[in-house]
Amino acid sequence: MNFFAHLVLAEPTVESRVGNLLGDFARGVDTQALPKEVFAGLINHRRVDQFTDQHSEVSRLKGCFSAQRRRFSGIALDVLFDHFLLKHWPHLSSTPVDQVIDSLYADLLAGQSLMPERMQQVTQRMVATDWFRAYQQLDGVSYALDRIAGRIRFRHDFAGIGEELAVHYPRLEAGFNVFCCDLCERFPSPLMDAGKR
Repeated sequence: MNFFAHLVLAEPTVESRVGNLLGDFARGVDTQALPKEVFAGLINHRRVDQFTDQHSEVSRLKGCFSAQRRRFSGIALDVLFDHFLLKHWPHLSSTPVDQVIDSLYADLLAGQSLMPERMQQVTQRMVATDWFRAYQQLDGVSYALDRIAGRIRFRHDFAGIGEELAVHYPRLEAGFNVFCCDLCERFPSPLMDAGKR
């Protein structure tokens, strides 16, 4: 669900950006039938996810969450990392964040025919309601996480996790900065300036 991160780690083409987002929607998709660049993006998505899941700082950050919410900490960190990436964007790139967001949205709309139906629906809603600009505020992150919590079909205590993000915000931000340096070194983004990373 760290959609912004996956998109900025893609090559700056419609096909690559679609592929880099496809990892969250690939169930039931015949990946061998995908266009070459879309498939390459999907593989990149999976490598980024694996790197994130195995990163020691990410594991430490999961320990910030209460016992009843810790099982959802990965989801919370995914969305929060998009928030931090957007917040710190001026330190990572000379391209204005609004320009980047508009370019990503335009490519997602241009790539609708390459997406499975559910991905089309989600990306259309993403653009129409401007998720990335909403993620720039912690309230927007909390709202998005509560929406995710509302779709979970079993009993849980995920709703309201935004309160814990606010309490631990400085620690989570510091951890993100450590992780982001490693991520950018491992997966250089064409949108980020090498001198600023």
